[in-house]
Amino acid sequence: MSTALSKWAAPQAQRRGWRDWTELMLSDHGLLRLRWHNLHQIDQDMWRSNQPTPGRLAKMRALGITTIINLRGPRADGGWRLEAEACERLGLRLLDFTARSRAAPDKDMLYQARDLFAALDGPALLHCKSGADRAGLMAALWLLIHRQRPVAEAARQLSFKYLHVKQAKTGLLDAFLQAYAPHEAAGMAFFDWVDAIYDPDQLTGDFVSRGWANRLTDDILRRE
Repeated sequence: MSTALSKWAAPQAQRRGWRDWTELMLSDHGLLRLRWHNLHQIDQDMWRSNQPTPGRLAKMRALGITTIINLRGPRADGGWRLEAEACERLGLRLLDFTARSRAAPDKDMLYQARDLFAALDGPALLHCKSGADRAGLMAALWLLIHRQRPVAEAARQLSFKYLHVKQAKTGLLDAFLQAYAPHEAAGMAFFDWVDAIYDPDQLTGDFVSRGWANRLTDDILRRE
């Protein structure tokens, strides 16, 4: 790179970096997560948290984590750019996976989650924006699908301990796990239930959320 081009590129990169940090801290409410990380270890190979900063990603690497699973899906905002750059710099593998917090999981997503877990090599971190709902669902699926743990144990990953609110629309995730519970008790494997019985549209139609809880999650906590 020529000297003139270098002199032009450096401030451009600096301005872009400031814009990314401003977007992460303000538009994405990152200021609220500077001290509250909602970081929890699920088992020896899986952790969960809210949206990490580059500095927190360095700490994840020090814990032995090798893969970061972004449950917010591919994005083009400052937070994602900072995360991608930090992962590349730290030698962390970054995977984008789309999970939803206010919808019954569709069948394709459940099979994609199974394949995602099976392909992991080493400890990983699941994160969404707040670490409450999508991280909770995927943590539950990790235990249920990958570790073959009982659904009652998996469902504990959706708890107010992580600031998950069951009474809001996010309670659809609880209803999903509860729908499988009687079939598990009857000896039916999870994906047999998914293929033969599970109906996301019916589950959504039957679920009723509470207005106060929706205001809490949507207007006050600003959940995605």
